[in-house]
Amino acid sequence: MIEDLILVGGGGHCRSVIDVIEADGRFRIAGIVDAPEMVGITVLGYPVIATDDDLPTLAQTYQYFLVTVGQVKSGAIRTRLFHQIKSLGGILPTLIAPTAYVSRHATIGEGTVIMHRAFVNAGARVGANGIINTAALIEHDTEIGDFCHISTGAIVNGTCVVGNGCFVGSNAVVAHGVTVLPGGIIGAGAVLLANTRSNALYAGNPAILKKDYE
Repeated sequence: MIEDLILVGGGGHCRSVIDVIEADGRFRIAGIVDAPEMVGITVLGYPVIATDDDLPTLAQTYQYFLVTVGQVKSGAIRTRLFHQIKSLGGILPTLIAPTAYVSRHATIGEGTVIMHRAFVNAGARVGANGIINTAALIEHDTEIGDFCHISTGAIVNGTCVVGNGCFVGSNAVVAHGVTVLPGGIIGAGAVLLANTRSNALYAGNPAILKKDYE
């Protein structure tokens, strides 16, 4: 049975997720939630039908929602929307592109999207409401927390731990066994060889601390 699905966020990430939804075939996009000035436009042919303020009303009609706001650095907006949808009784499905590979020995949390050509290996655990973006690699026995974005082409090697709310930039590499504490930001192309502080930006090869947000 094909279920109706509401997308929350109508920007560039939404477009990428629409492509995955269409390829997956389990859901029918019933509409998109975005800013008031966007209501009435279409995104890849799907209408923006409401704003965040309308989520309580939508939850009376629709069961399935997906947060399609992007996440660069901070995941605060995605986190807030996830909790709001959950509080309204909405269900956030896990979405895996048919071109991705997810081991049957891996676990993926609710509301997380695994994009095209991503690879999640055996024993990996990916938390809720995350983005494993195009061609990203999550190696064996690695743990990715809730509300994380592992960006395009990034590599998180085996037995790593990435805490809640982290961002790993495009083509970054996290070396085997390294821990990225919650709120960490790893810049694009960085090579991270050692554990990080929480709420801090690391960049470069090898990656070093660039900014502390605490």
